[in-house]
Amino acid sequence: MIRDGYVAIWKGSEYEASPTPEGEVRLYTTQPAEGFAEARPGRYRRSVPASEIERLRYVRTACRWRGERFIVVGEHETWLRVEYTGGRGPVAERLGLDRIDHGVWQTWAPRAEVEELHEEFI
Repeated sequence: MIRDGYVAIWKGSEYEASPTPEGEVRLYTTQPAEGFAEARPGRYRRSVPASEIERLRYVRTACRWRGERFIVVGEHETWLRVEYTGGRGPVAERLGLDRIDHGVWQTWAPRAEVEELHEEFI
């Protein structure tokens, strides 16, 4: 599974999460659970005070493709959308990456070519 976003530990369980400016954390689950309201079919949400959260971290999926470091920003079937993190324009151009913005380079890579797929906690 490709993850890119906040995760929180609350009452010993891990949830996708979204901190709010009001000092709460929205927790998300795919299964009905006590205190969670259906946000849309198959997605349930509950807000809790940030003080009740045991741990809040940002997680992203990283990898190597063609010898360079990337983060994974999406997936579709057997393809991964990868974003170059090396910061060197000539390398990005050599790899044939799409320039999305100044200093932001992405491409679709076959999952079979991606190496060292792992999660990083920030």
